[in-house]
Amino acid sequence: MLRQELKYELARGEYAAIHARCRTVMRPDPHAGPDGTYHIQSLYFDDLADTALLQNYSGVSRREKFRIRMYNGNPGTLHLEKKIKVRGLGKKYSCSMTPAELQRMLDGDLTWMMDDGRPLMQELYCRMRTELIRPKTIVAYRREPYIYAPGNVRVTFDYDIRSGVCQRDILSGDTLLVPVHPDRVLLEVKYDAFLPDIIRMALQEGTPRARAFSKYAACRQYDI
Repeated sequence: MLRQELKYELARGEYAAIHARCRTVMRPDPHAGPDGTYHIQSLYFDDLADTALLQNYSGVSRREKFRIRMYNGNPGTLHLEKKIKVRGLGKKYSCSMTPAELQRMLDGDLTWMMDDGRPLMQELYCRMRTELIRPKTIVAYRREPYIYAPGNVRVTFDYDIRSGVCQRDILSGDTLLVPVHPDRVLLEVKYDAFLPDIIRMALQEGTPRARAFSKYAACRQYDI
């Protein structure tokens, strides 16, 4: 099922107001830490022609991205993900992977992927062989997530967005990360068939118009 996705780029003042309203009607995501946040590092893939990046810039209605994601710097949380966007709707496919598998991939060893039992891993192998997509850059940020059961609503505030500047080893603890838009917060709203009025009202006042925003594209500005 494709989910509705809206994105807003907020100034700090806008974030404070909308954040306060959301906290009164939504509950924190139970996966968040004691401070209500968690840290995300994603290693994004692209081909030699930077097709995924150019599709973001041109607003292609259907596009896909592969990425490997890790939470709170813990290698035990590694996941391979494929994100699909179709006319503003989104869907994500995911499977877990091990640090050893990621290291072999980073070292250029893809042979183990060919007979892997995970369909998503096999698809990535085919894309790496036929389209020459490869790990491109690291995108890191802190996320504060909230949920609301009716409509399966998820609201997240992403800030302290940083770019890996051509680096690809998310397993390394000393990766150089450069701040991207440090004075801005990215608000993302995801829901199924409908957005409840109480959430719509919490987001409406003072919220700028929804627009396309890609953390991957923002972070790639340092290495193109």
